[in-house]
Amino acid sequence: MSDRKRSTALALASALAGSAVLLAAPAAHAAVVDVAYDCKTPIGDKSAISPIDIKAVKDGEAYKLTMSFQKGVSSSPIELGKGAMSPSAVILVDGAEKVSVPVSGPPNPEAAPADTPIKITDLSGTYTPKKSGKVTFTAGVLTIKAMGTTTTCTPGNSPGPSLELDVTAAGGATAQSGGGSGEDTLPQTGPTDSALALGTLGATVLLSGVAGVLWLTRRGRRARS
Repeated sequence: MSDRKRSTALALASALAGSAVLLAAPAAHAAVVDVAYDCKTPIGDKSAISPIDIKAVKDGEAYKLTMSFQKGVSSSPIELGKGAMSPSAVILVDGAEKVSVPVSGPPNPEAAPADTPIKITDLSGTYTPKKSGKVTFTAGVLTIKAMGTTTTCTPGNSPGPSLELDVTAAGGATAQSGGGSGEDTLPQTGPTDSALALGTLGATVLLSGVAGVLWLTRRGRRARS
């Protein structure tokens, strides 16, 4: 193989490798987290554990959050008819900014038998970041209203975040340091940051590979002319 063909093959290989690294860079990290709820009910204290999943979908300048419960966390001594129970909760946002996002869901679509864990419908709400950066989303207090009563369930095991996400605020505002100097805070390093850094490197390699191919092509044309 001639030197020109070998150089062209290497440049193309570098470009393809750069594309693969760029596409592999993740934008979020999600995990299903077990949340141990301590509930204050009209008939006494109850406790239950439910795996919680939180998802976020970009919607314009905001993010639509969905909080899903894989197990029921409370029960009723009597049957709850269809639509008798209304759930709501709070998702705690931490990181670039600290806020609480209220989420709510539709009433129970089916009757809930007595003394049976109540299935919580998916809860949704909207989060509009005021600062850009990495944030986490963690399950907060759950509230269940049914037949004129209120049950409040508080996470008792200090659960970890169900979702970690890089968000962008409207206008590109960034988190500021505690000293009020207005300087941007340095991003925390971790697996996600490393992957993003590799993605940036991949993009650079991709551009370099394409430039090398174009240069070799032009050189070949000049050699033939």
